[in-house]
Amino acid sequence: MQDWAYPMRREMQEILPGLFLGPYSAAMKSKLSMLEKQGITHIVCVRQDIEANFIKPNFPHKFRYLVLDIADNPVENIIRYFPMTKEFIDGCLETGGKVLVHGNAGISRSAALVIAYLMETFGVKYRDAFSHVQERRFCINPNVGFVHQLQEYEAIYLAKLTIKMMSPIQLGRSFSIQAGMPGSLKRTLEEDEDFGSQQYREDGGPDLLQAEREK
Repeated sequence: MQDWAYPMRREMQEILPGLFLGPYSAAMKSKLSMLEKQGITHIVCVRQDIEANFIKPNFPHKFRYLVLDIADNPVENIIRYFPMTKEFIDGCLETGGKVLVHGNAGISRSAALVIAYLMETFGVKYRDAFSHVQERRFCINPNVGFVHQLQEYEAIYLAKLTIKMMSPIQLGRSFSIQAGMPGSLKRTLEEDEDFGSQQYREDGGPDLLQAEREK
């Protein structure tokens, strides 16, 4: 782990090549030159509605944003935002961009999203992903509810990974076996489309996506 000093919590750290995690202070208007110096092209802005007046996209014409309405509350359903966050980050990295994920302090909500991204992208367990992120941003501390959901997510993404790896013949055989069993299959994850609304900018600048929680 790099030598950690308290002031570093106010800065962003590179978790993977091109993937940064930090606080809102790293994305404020006064930090434009630093964002450009790091080559940031995309930003995931995590906030809840009551924070919207001070945690907001400051450079919608310079960077592409994904804005997520997530409360730092143990009962908040954060799993539902994992797929769209992964899609956004993948889309950035695959085109040679760099992305910053931030909330308010860069400790709980945004850290949970980055941990989930590592878990699914590299097929690792929660503890391993957490350790990797903490080695680079020591102050992370997802709330207990997010930790439980991340641990539950292991089974979800591993099951999805297993299905992807199965051949069509194996997959068909598996479904045939399941169909012959009593009871019915139950989804453990909400439908991917059920993530709330997304709004797109059409002003000629980079897209600004807004995901709202269901009220």
